[in-house]
Amino acid sequence: MPKFAYLGPEGTFTEEALRILAPEAERLPSPNITAALESVRRGEADGAVVPLENSLEGAITTTLDELAQGEPLLITAELLLPVEFSLLVRPGTEMAHIKRVFTHPAAITQCRNFTARELPDAVVVAAPSTAAAAQEVAIPGSPYDAAIAARIAGEHYGLVQLASGIGDRTDTVTRFVRVTRPGPLPEPTGADRTSLVVFLADDHPGALLEMLTEFSVRGVNLSRIESRPTGDGIGRYFFHFDFEGHVADARVGEAISGLHRISAKVRFLGSYPRADAFAPQIKRGTNNDDFAEAAAWLDRIRAGQS
Repeated sequence: MPKFAYLGPEGTFTEEALRILAPEAERLPSPNITAALESVRRGEADGAVVPLENSLEGAITTTLDELAQGEPLLITAELLLPVEFSLLVRPGTEMAHIKRVFTHPAAITQCRNFTARELPDAVVVAAPSTAAAAQEVAIPGSPYDAAIAARIAGEHYGLVQLASGIGDRTDTVTRFVRVTRPGPLPEPTGADRTSLVVFLADDHPGALLEMLTEFSVRGVNLSRIESRPTGDGIGRYFFHFDFEGHVADARVGEAISGLHRISAKVRFLGSYPRADAFAPQIKRGTNNDDFAEAAAWLDRIRAGQS
């Protein structure tokens, strides 16, 4: 049975994502994202599931940085998981009893309207994770009366769901990725996504435009771009790119080759099926046959043929 690490403890949204992305795997909770990915690098786990971005909060910067540094890892799948928060309490606790609420800072932000309306006198305290908050609340004599967490956390720790769907927005989604050590890539499906990290060779006017041009001229549509500091000084950045297509596609392969020529380093993070199964519209002149015909035409020119 394969072993997969994830952001623990038991009862996190990440565990819920892991149950979908690797349902047959033994689940290994990790104290943080870094530890989950390092367990894959060390061979203690066959893979890991970690959050990459949230539709409300944006990128999970720890994941971005960890994928850009250290021994290379490969994204092999993604999942878009709806985020639904619940108010979890020990059995017998009523709304009027709640004076201290424990939860992750992201949940504090995303459930602000509920707590202001339903728990105006309660103090909301930040926890390392929503599951850690539920774990603490489950302890008899805990100083916290309630946790805001995933429903699955209540199941793990014997808590009662006093209210569900308490997020300010009902359409919040977190994107999770399944990560393994480098190996064979998933086959192209026609509805794929590719992820890269690109390091600038030097900082000069138009450096970012040069990178974007490699995508644009080949009809490759970006779905996400993030800049992150390298840590080598102010103004030093690397860039995360997500874009439509598979590295096996000619337009994608040529774009990546172009980036390799002009950049200090390109780290390939994977080509994998899109969770939303969205198939891109291929711009005229940029499908595989178009690239093959153009290459054959150039070969004839070089051979002195008309």
